[in-house]
Amino acid sequence: MSPPAHPPRPRVAFLGPPGTFSEEALLSQADLAAGELVPIRSIPEVIAEVDQARVDLAVVPIENAIEGSVTATLDTLAFEASPALMIQREIVLPIDMHLCAPPGTRLADVTTVVSIPHATAQCRDWLSRKLPGVEVQSANSTAEAALAVAEDAAVRPKGRGGGGKAKGAGTAAAGAGATGRRSGAASPGGGGGARAAISTALAAKLYGLDILAEDIEDHPDNETRFVVIGAGIPARTGHDKTTIVVFQSQDRPGSLLEILGEFAVRAVNLTKLESRPTKRGLGHYCFIMDCEGHIGDELVADVLRNLAAKHTVRFLGSYPAAGSEAGARRRAAGKAWRAASGWVDDLRGKVRPE
Repeated sequence: MSPPAHPPRPRVAFLGPPGTFSEEALLSQADLAAGELVPIRSIPEVIAEVDQARVDLAVVPIENAIEGSVTATLDTLAFEASPALMIQREIVLPIDMHLCAPPGTRLADVTTVVSIPHATAQCRDWLSRKLPGVEVQSANSTAEAALAVAEDAAVRPKGRGGGGKAKGAGTAAAGAGATGRRSGAASPGGGGGARAAISTALAAKLYGLDILAEDIEDHPDNETRFVVIGAGIPARTGHDKTTIVVFQSQDRPGSLLEILGEFAVRAVNLTKLESRPTKRGLGHYCFIMDCEGHIGDELVADVLRNLAAKHTVRFLGSYPAAGSEAGARRRAAGKAWRAASGWVDDLRGKVRPE
């Protein structure tokens, strides 16, 4: 008898190049970390990879504790991705931002800071205090910013403010470009000032940069929520979250109140509510909602049923919620549900036949 075949390793796309917070979130999940990792240059392209079946799963940021929603993720899921694509789970990652620069660079030498705009915004106060007037350049990710700074140092003449050649920058750059999708990095800066990146400790190590300043985010409790995107709906666990987009059938007084009432009357807790423009002109908005529970729960299913009867609803998924207490809550919910189900079945068994 031949030994059982091992399941194929999943191909998992993430916002690259290597060294991003998306990769750190991915690596925190043992099953994803064991897969074939595919770095992609932008969030819409990451989602397109799984939507077009070139990878099995994708990991993208969706919400930050300081700057709020990642609109590139929300808009791609709500307006561009196919309905078959859904959230499979969420991952919450503590975020520590570092200012990284080539070896030999001093903080006083830095005249330009590069990063993804979401990261730069999370360090706005620190930058205004420590580097007033610094030029801010944009990159597609924190790791792309680190790579751009390392590549710039590798070609600039060594001297004050220029730093030395970043250790391993050439090798790392070659590896990051292997997918053929690493473009759009911030362009090299001119003048005698030094460039630095707001990035991760992992990216600094990968691209041979020194950390000039640690933990520069403006709020110590900074976290980012990531989602894993794939096909299908995960099984109910008892500690779940459901995400939907509601497009109002008619803009009239009280319409949002009616939508919220569907949740309230069934005691289904909303954990997030925000409006997004529908791209159809000023004043046209949809509502993106997260609620506790799973479509397999009868109350949640009833909410969705009533909403879909009156409005256009885009279902983005029911999936396991993150949190250190998740396992205990799932076990407790499962035990409570089995007890309640047994009680109902017992009552039904006492119904007289017609």
